[in-house]
Amino acid sequence: MSAKFAPHGRRTAPRFGREDTERAHSVCDDRSMPRFGFVYNPTNDLAQETWDEAAGWCATHGVESWGLPAEDQASIKSELPGTDLLISMGGDGTFLRAAAAVAGSDIPLLGINLGKVGFLARAEAFQLDQTLSALVVGAWKRQPRMALRAVIERLGGGREELSALNDVVIARGRLPRVLRLDVAVGESHLATYIADGVVLSSPTGSTGYSFSAGGPVLDPSSRNIIVTPIAAYLATLRSVVVAPSQGVTCTLVQGDDAVVSVDGWVDQVIGVGDRVTVTESQEPIQFIELPGLAPFWDLVRQKVELLPR
Repeated sequence: MSAKFAPHGRRTAPRFGREDTERAHSVCDDRSMPRFGFVYNPTNDLAQETWDEAAGWCATHGVESWGLPAEDQASIKSELPGTDLLISMGGDGTFLRAAAAVAGSDIPLLGINLGKVGFLARAEAFQLDQTLSALVVGAWKRQPRMALRAVIERLGGGREELSALNDVVIARGRLPRVLRLDVAVGESHLATYIADGVVLSSPTGSTGYSFSAGGPVLDPSSRNIIVTPIAAYLATLRSVVVAPSQGVTCTLVQGDDAVVSVDGWVDQVIGVGDRVTVTESQEPIQFIELPGLAPFWDLVRQKVELLPR
């Protein structure tokens, strides 16, 4: 659904500190945000309620807005032209779908967390009013996040390109059988893993599947590719961090029903002899950073405390 509202009206000042707001203004030249896009998790009642609240706020403050379920990628992309920024309402899965929609564009993205942990979101639902107020007056700055480019090359011919914000995972499918994967970094053979799979992660994705598989957490502003095997048998190299100038290639040597999973929601089946090469994307995803929010490492500590033990 899409809603259009009256031209710009009076704007409400954000409830951030004056010093933070002035500092943020200096790094965001465009202080007028006439069109906001929202994507939300349609299975989450709170997300629908939050979108309704946001639409009402935009109408009251003279901001044009539109909102769509995160799964409706085609409709979201059709609404993006003329949109100044995109706001995700849900958990990390909703955010990753929003990131897929803006990939290749310069439209910045902000997550409002309605999930359980939400490492990707930088605002919480109770901060909706002050977040929208800050966005309208330009009290924010961009933070480019490294994205990944994955190329699948089929043994029998054929080539597919995919983009990811968090990670590209080569893993076993429905059958409970391990895979044999040759992994190379650039021209160098790194290892042959007998494992459930391998996670190739960006720094932003280092708090996701890679972290669960034993990989390190990286500062999201860094530029690296993390290679982490999943439940590897007798592996001595548990996780390595690769420079962005190096591509990582995984070749399926043995295994049935293997899949390439991109950001946990786009899956492609691969066969023996197929290879997947992951490199740094030349088009980063633009995150919105608001003033006065907790630094990343404080956020990590807070989120980790929410994880089940």
